[in-house]
Amino acid sequence: MSNLNALEYGVYYHIYNRGNNGENIFVEQHNYRYFLQLYAKYVEPVADTYAYCFLRNHFHLLVRIKTEEEIQRTFGVWCETPKPLSPSQQFSHWFNAYAKAINKSYGRTGSLFEHPFRRIPVTSDA
Repeated sequence: MSNLNALEYGVYYHIYNRGNNGENIFVEQHNYRYFLQLYAKYVEPVADTYAYCFLRNHFHLLVRIKTEEEIQRTFGVWCETPKPLSPSQQFSHWFNAYAKAINKSYGRTGSLFEHPFRRIPVTSDA
């Protein structure tokens, strides 16, 4: 069973999710690009990405959540007193932004993804 607590700084995770009721989350080719653009905006500031796999109705990521110090160094350049970013909240923002865009584009309503997103700490190379 996955650990559904908040993402911890400095930990490697296998993160995955799928469409609600197995529904497709990627309808057209350009949806994959947009998903990655939002990923760059919301997740890259808080996580290093090692691998990803996007399929029509689900996705998988292998990431390392950055340490608080790494995040601070990144954002300290842009503002004097940066607010600490919560990695779990950044993933939530990513999913919500994408779901809103899909709902608007395809005239749908409601949740696009299963809740909560799954995460398994990676503790060995195996």
